[in-house]
Amino acid sequence: MMRHPVPFRTGFLTLAACLLGTVATQASAQLLQIDASAPASEPTSGYLRMGTGTGPNGTIAINSRYLTRDGRPWIPVMGEFHYSRFPSRYWEEELLKMKASGIDTVATYIIWNQHERIPGQLDWTGDGDLRRFAELCAKHGLLLYVRPGPWVHAETRLGGLPDWVVARTTRRSNDPAYMAEVERFWGGIADQLQGLLWKDGGPVIGLQVENEYNLTGPGQGAEHIAALKQLALRLGLDVPLYTVTGWDNAVYPRGEVAAVVGGYVDEPWAASRREMPPRENYVFRFRSRVSGGLGAQTEGDARREPDADKDRDLTPFLGAEYGPGLPVMYRRRPLVAPDDIAASIVTQIGSGLNLLGYYMYHGGANPTVQGRGLEETVRTGGFNDVPLIGYDFQAPLGQYGEVNAVQDYLRPLHYFLQDHGDRLARMTLRQPQIVPGAPDDLRTPRIAVRSDGEAGYVFMNNHVRQYPMASHQDVQFEVATGSGTMRFPSRPMDVASGTYFFFPYNLDLGGIRLAWASAQPITTLSDADGPLHVYMAVDGIDAEFGFDSADVASISGKTRTQAGRIIADVAPSATRITTIRDRTGGTHRLLLLSPADARRLWIGDMLGARRLVLTDADISFADGAATLRQRGTARFSMDVWPRIPNPLGLAADRSAGFLHRYRATVPAQAIRQPAVEQLRAPGAVGPVPTTGPRGSAVQPSLEAFANAGRWTVQVPENALDGVGDAWLTIDYTGDIARLFQGSDMLDDAFWDGRKWSIGLKRFRERLADRLELVILPLRGDAPIYLDAAVRPKLATDAQIAEVRSITIEPEYKLVLTGSPALDQRGPSDQRE
Repeated sequence: MMRHPVPFRTGFLTLAACLLGTVATQASAQLLQIDASAPASEPTSGYLRMGTGTGPNGTIAINSRYLTRDGRPWIPVMGEFHYSRFPSRYWEEELLKMKASGIDTVATYIIWNQHERIPGQLDWTGDGDLRRFAELCAKHGLLLYVRPGPWVHAETRLGGLPDWVVARTTRRSNDPAYMAEVERFWGGIADQLQGLLWKDGGPVIGLQVENEYNLTGPGQGAEHIAALKQLALRLGLDVPLYTVTGWDNAVYPRGEVAAVVGGYVDEPWAASRREMPPRENYVFRFRSRVSGGLGAQTEGDARREPDADKDRDLTPFLGAEYGPGLPVMYRRRPLVAPDDIAASIVTQIGSGLNLLGYYMYHGGANPTVQGRGLEETVRTGGFNDVPLIGYDFQAPLGQYGEVNAVQDYLRPLHYFLQDHGDRLARMTLRQPQIVPGAPDDLRTPRIAVRSDGEAGYVFMNNHVRQYPMASHQDVQFEVATGSGTMRFPSRPMDVASGTYFFFPYNLDLGGIRLAWASAQPITTLSDADGPLHVYMAVDGIDAEFGFDSADVASISGKTRTQAGRIIADVAPSATRITTIRDRTGGTHRLLLLSPADARRLWIGDMLGARRLVLTDADISFADGAATLRQRGTARFSMDVWPRIPNPLGLAADRSAGFLHRYRATVPAQAIRQPAVEQLRAPGAVGPVPTTGPRGSAVQPSLEAFANAGRWTVQVPENALDGVGDAWLTIDYTGDIARLFQGSDMLDDAFWDGRKWSIGLKRFRERLADRLELVILPLRGDAPIYLDAAVRPKLATDAQIAEVRSITIEPEYKLVLTGSPALDQRGPSDQRE
C-alpha cells in the first residue's frame, strides 16, 4: 500500500475542530452506510452430489454457502503448482515455501502430453512422478486438488492433449475413441493416486473436470462433463469435491459439480495494444460471481445465463484461478505491482469468496522433447505465443522458487483466512446503499460488508490498476446491526487513491468484544500469558481500537472515552504492544504492525512453538526447524515471538523490545562475476508478423534468430560453493532472449522490462562449459503491448538488442534445528 499523508488543515477549520470536538467531526463526515442487520441465512445441503467426504483424517463437505472440515466452516487457500514443470529434486522445499506463506491446499494440472510423449507410453517417473508429489503433500500436511483435464489449456501445446489424440479423435466430446484414450490416461492417474485419496487417509480432496468448457452439441456440453465425472468414479477417483470452471458461459451438469471462478488484473491473451479498461476484479460482486475475459479458447453462447450464476444460491462462491501474477505472452506483456494483486484479492474476499484459489502460485518451466517445445503457440492452433520454456507467471514463487514481492502482500491475507476463516465463511455479503455503476466508475466509494447480522468485516477498495481513483475525505462507516447502528472510526478518515483494506466490528476476542478497529486483522497467537492479537495498520489511516467499557478494566497507552466505549489510539510498532485487561482478570495483548513490517511477517511451527517472525529473509518450516534464505548478505537477523528459550547458538539481542532479536552470520563467499564476451552484434530483423485467430503479433520464426545478437557467459566454477543458490541476472533489452548450453536451451524469456534472473543450482552440472545468450532485436514498430514505463522510445524503423550487465548474486541459507548447532548446509559455522 502506498503512503498517503493526511492533509494538514489550517486556520478556522482547525480551531473549530478543537472547539467542537467529536460532534463537529462527525457532523461533517461522509457516511458510507450499509444495512448488515439481517442474520446470515442457514446453509442448505444435498444439492451437490459429491464423492466420499469422510476418511481417517476427518470429513470434508460442502453446502450452499461454504466448505466444512470436520463440521467447521473453512476457507482454504489453494495455490497452483505444476509438478511436471519443476525439477522433482526440489519439490519438497518448494512445497514447504508454499505452506509457510499460508497455502494449505496445492492445486496441480496433470498435463497429459507431458506424461505421454511416446504414444501408448505413460511416464510417471522423474519430474512426472505424481505419486511422489502427492506423498510429499501428505508428509507436510498439505491437501492436494488434482486437475487432470483431459484438456487443461495451461498455455501448453494443444491444451495438453497429445498430438495423436487430436489427430484421430473428436476431442472434448463423448466420441468413443476420445473417451477410450481419456480412460487410459485417467486410469494411469488413478493408479498413481491409489491409497492417497482423502477417503484412504491421503491428501487428495478434489478433482476438477475438464477446463474452460463451454461447448455444446452432440456428445458435448453437460453430457460430456457428466460422462467425465462418471469415468472418474468408475476408475476409483472418489473424492470429496468435484468442480468445473464456471466462466465464459461454462456448461455443466448442475448438481453434479460445483463451479469455480477466477479473475486476472489484465488479459495477456487479448489482442489489444493499449491499457485494458478498469477491471471488474476491483469492484465488489453483488450480482454475478463470474468474471469475464479469462481467455477460454472456445466461444460459448453469450445469450444464455451462465450455469454458475444459476447455481449462485445453491453453491458456495469458490475460486480456483485468481491470478497473483500474469503470464507474459508474445503480443502482450503487462507488468503487475503487488498492490494490483492484493487489492483485487481483498475485493474478492469482500465479495463473499469462500475458497481462495490462485493460478499460478508457483511458476515453472515447460519440459521439451528432443528440443521441441510443448508450449502453446499460434502456429500449432493455440490463441497465444508463450516462451518455449519459461513459465514464470510473475507468481508469488517464481520459476526458480524465488519469493517475489507480491507474496509479501498476500501472506498477511492468508494468515487472516487461516485464523478468521471459520467465522468469515459463515458471514454473507451485504450491499451498501450506493454502489459503482460500472468498473470504470472511479469516483463512487467501493465498499461491502460480510456479516452474520451482528459481527462482520467492512471491506473498502480504492485501488484500480493503472487508473487513479477519486480520494474520499472524512469517511466513516455506518453499519446497521441486529442490535443497533455502529458508526466508526470515531474520527473520520481520509481514503486516498490506491488504498484498500478491511476492518472488523463486533469481533469476539475471547472474553472481550472489539467494537471496531480501523486496522486490518492478521492472526492471533498465544503463550502462557494469554493471546496476542496481530493487526496491520493502513497507510494514511490512524488506527483506533474501540472496546465496550463494560468489558475492559484497563488499556495501556493512549486512550479516550466516547459513548460508553474506550478507544485506544495505537501507533504501529514492532517493538511495543498494547495490553488490555478485561473485567474477569484476563489479559489480551495487541501488536500493530506497520504495512512494511507486516510484509516481513512469517508464522510457523518453529523450535517447539508456533512463532511469529519478522525478517528480511524468506522462511520455510518443517519438523520444528526453520530454513532462512536471502540474497546478497550472509548476515541474518530476525525478530521472534514467543522467545526461543535456548538460542541454539544464535546471538540474542533484546533491543527488539517486545519481540526478541536473534542474529547469525554464515560464511560469506567471494564469488567472481561472470566473464561476458559479445560474439556477434545483432543484425536487422524484419517486421513482426501478424496472423492467427486474433490477427495480432506472433513470434518470429526460428530463421529470424540468424540476426540475433550473441554473447558468451562463463559462470565461475565457485558460483555455487557454500551457498544455497546463485542467481544469474541479465539486464538487457530486446524482443526474445534465449540461454543455451551447447545445443540445449536452458531457458528463454520475452522481454517485458524486468531483469531476467536465473537460479543456477538446477544447472550445477552444466556450468563448466560456457553459456550462450541470444537476443533477438526489438523493433520500434513491433505491434506488441509493453507497459508505458518500460517501453523503449524507438523510431519506427529502429531496433534494440543490448546487454547492460550480467551479474551473479549468492543466495545464503541458514537452517535452525532443535540441536545446539546451526546448520548452514555448507562450510563450518561462523556466528556473531
